[in-house]
Amino acid sequence: MKAHETVMGWVTAELQSGRLSIGDHLPGERALAETLGVSRGSLREALRVLEAVGAIRTSTGSGPRSGTIITASPGQALALSLNLQLATRHVEHAHVFEVRLLLEAWSAEHADLASGDWPTAERLLDRMDDPGLGVPEFLQLDAEFHVALSRAAGNPLISTLMDALRTSIADHTLARAQALPDWPTTATRLRAEHRGIYERMRADDREGAAALLRDHIRGYYAETSTEPDGARTATDATG
Repeated sequence: MKAHETVMGWVTAELQSGRLSIGDHLPGERALAETLGVSRGSLREALRVLEAVGAIRTSTGSGPRSGTIITASPGQALALSLNLQLATRHVEHAHVFEVRLLLEAWSAEHADLASGDWPTAERLLDRMDDPGLGVPEFLQLDAEFHVALSRAAGNPLISTLMDALRTSIADHTLARAQALPDWPTTATRLRAEHRGIYERMRADDREGAAALLRDHIRGYYAETSTEPDGARTATDATG
């Protein structure tokens, strides 16, 4: 077993037993190496791997935020994996579009009105109404809005997957948006569609919200996937 697998196995067992919780510090390097029977060099390498996938955060210095802290941020690991899959073209952006349709429509259909973080969603909509907002800032708020809506379904894995999907295609999404011939008109339409989806969810019309979400995602996908000369291929998904 590799060192990072040994460390992850130990952390997982400690979390399952309740001896450790998210936000807790791991033991010091020397003590942990002795406990796990690995060299300190191997332990450091293992900790770098775990930090890269979002399982822990390591900070130097002193104080409560220093040391090695369990964070368990699965979105970071999922986004990293998706980036690699997209880079090798094993997964295409069209696949991301299809998964988004499934995840977001399902989330709307299973939303619990009492569980939604509606103040956050409305605050994001208000910020997107700023006419002076740049494209990168608009798209970031757009992504946060969609993830915020998905949380009303009460399934943290859905929201994590959505966040990872949006993170993994962020650069590509920005490039496509900036290439649109009339971004202000597109942004105006997206704002209206966002408001419509939000209103359907606030009215507890889950089927209506899901239908609007499908149209919203498909519409923007089509807009950013086709150029008049046919040069652009269908490989983007956002909105």
